[in-house]
Amino acid sequence: MSSAVVPEFPWLLPGALTRATPVARTTRDWLVDGLAFLLALGWVLLAFGDSVGPTPEFALNAGPSWLNEADLVVGLLSTAALWLRRRWPVALAVVSLPLAVFSVTAAVALLIILFTVAVHRPFPVAAALVGAHLLVTPVYNSLRPDPALPFWAATVWTASFLGGVLAWGMFVRARRQLVTSLRERAHRAETEQQLRVAQARQLERTRIAREMHDVLAHRISLLSLHAGALEFRPDAPPEEVARAAGVIRASAHAALQDLREVIGVLRAEVSGEEETPERPQPTLADVPALIGECRAAGVRVSTEDLVVEPATVPAAVGRSAYRIVQEGLTNARKHAPGAVVRVRLAGRPGDGLTVEIRNPWPVGEPPEPAIPGAGTGLVGIAERVTLAGGRLAYGRDPAGDFRLAAWLPWPA
Repeated sequence: MSSAVVPEFPWLLPGALTRATPVARTTRDWLVDGLAFLLALGWVLLAFGDSVGPTPEFALNAGPSWLNEADLVVGLLSTAALWLRRRWPVALAVVSLPLAVFSVTAAVALLIILFTVAVHRPFPVAAALVGAHLLVTPVYNSLRPDPALPFWAATVWTASFLGGVLAWGMFVRARRQLVTSLRERAHRAETEQQLRVAQARQLERTRIAREMHDVLAHRISLLSLHAGALEFRPDAPPEEVARAAGVIRASAHAALQDLREVIGVLRAEVSGEEETPERPQPTLADVPALIGECRAAGVRVSTEDLVVEPATVPAAVGRSAYRIVQEGLTNARKHAPGAVVRVRLAGRPGDGLTVEIRNPWPVGEPPEPAIPGAGTGLVGIAERVTLAGGRLAYGRDPAGDFRLAAWLPWPA
C-alpha cells in the first residue's frame, strides 16, 4: 500500500497543509512570520518617528503628552505578540481589542492578528472580532482624529481596511480547505483503487483455485481409481492393463496441462506479461464425455437428460452445470465407491436448468475416503452457483441418498 503523495517542496507550504501540529512551523511559516514581525515593527518605528517630528501625519499629536510613549510600548508589545498568533489567534484578538481605541503604532499588528483569525478560525468567530473592532473605530477617531481626513471619511477608510483583511483571510482559508479536500479525496480515491485491485486479485485467485480443484480433483481421482485397479488385479489381461495405463497417461497429461495453464496465468499477473489464450472451457455438451470417462474408470453412472433445446444453453450456465456434475461424480468416487450414481439434467429456456446428482449413502459408518480431498469442492460449487444467480442444495435426503442439486437461470 503506497502512502499519500509527498509534496515536492514541503517547506513552501504552510504548516496547516503539511499535517503539522498547530505550533509547528514550516520554513514558509518562519519566513511569513518574520516578514509580518518586520512589517509591524517598521510601522511602529515609522509612526513613533513621525510623532517626534515637526509635522506629525498620523494623529499622534492628539491626546496627552504621555500617550505617545505609552503607544510606543503598546506597539512593541503587539509586534512581539505576533509570534504567538498561530497558537492563540482569538485570544490575541480579544486582548488587543482595547488597543484599537487609542493605539496607532499597533495598527499593523492588529490587522495581522485579525487576518490570522480569519484564516484559522470559522467565519462567525472572525466576523464577530472584526465587528468588535469596527464598533471601537468611532471611539478611536474621536480620541485620535486624523488631521487630513474628516471623521466620517476616516471611519469609512478604517472599515474598508478591516473588511479587506476579513475578505482576504476568508479567501486564504477557503483555498486551504479546498486544497485539503482535494488531497483527502485523492488519497481516498487511491486507497479505494488499491482496495479494488486487491479485491479483484482475490476474486481471480479464488476463481483459479476453484477451477484447479474442479479439474485436478476429477483427473487425480480417475488416476487413483485406475492405479488402484492395477494394484489389486496384477493378473489382469494385458489389454486391460494397457487400457488402464493409457487412461492414466492421458489423465496425467491433461492434469499437467491444466496446471501449466494456471501457473502461466499467475506468472503473467506477477510479471505483467500478456496472458496466453486459455483453452475452450467445457459446456453442457461435454457432460456425456465426462460421464464416459467415469464409466471407463469403473464408476456405474445412470443418466437422465430432459433438457429441451440444449444448444441454446448459455456458455456460462453450461460450464457451471458441467462443473457441478464433475464435482458430484468426484465426491461419489471418493465417499461412495461402487455405488450407482444417478445424474439428471432437465430444463428449458425461461424455466432454468436443473442439475441433480444422487448416490446411495454408504451402509454403516462412512469409510475414510481412499482419495484425500481438500474439503472445498462443495464450497467452490456454492460460490459458482451463487455467482450465476442460481440455487444449490446438498445433503442426505429422506430416502437415505446423498443428493447434490442445483438450479441455474436460463433466460428465454
